[in-house]
Amino acid sequence: QGQLVESGGGLVQDGGSLRLSCAASGVTFSMYVMGWFRQSPGKDREFVASISGSGGTTSYADSVKGRFAISRDNAKNTVYLQMNSLKPEDTAVYLCAARYSTSSTYYYWGQGTQVTVSS
Repeated sequence: QGQLVESGGGLVQDGGSLRLSCAASGVTFSMYVMGWFRQSPGKDREFVASISGSGGTTSYADSVKGRFAISRDNAKNTVYLQMNSLKPEDTAVYLCAARYSTSSTYYYWGQGTQVTVSS
């Protein structure tokens, strides 16, 4: 059974940076597309970024393009989200998710880590 554990959230000022990490266990990590999503009160869960199993293909929501960068280290079974130029509207719980490379459904989800950007 796969497990995902996020870390790295916290409180940061407008314009600041944070790096989130998501450690995976119980899965053949390189076979999974990894994604970051976020959810804030009263809003639907929002796609943030994804990365292919090899790390060669990435995708971003328009709202974070040019500010966020997703990466992975398959030797460490970990995916990262580097967040720069943070804005108050980036405040949310950030969740890590995994889907098998041939599936369109994210099957494994972490519990999330809170990111709060103060103005």
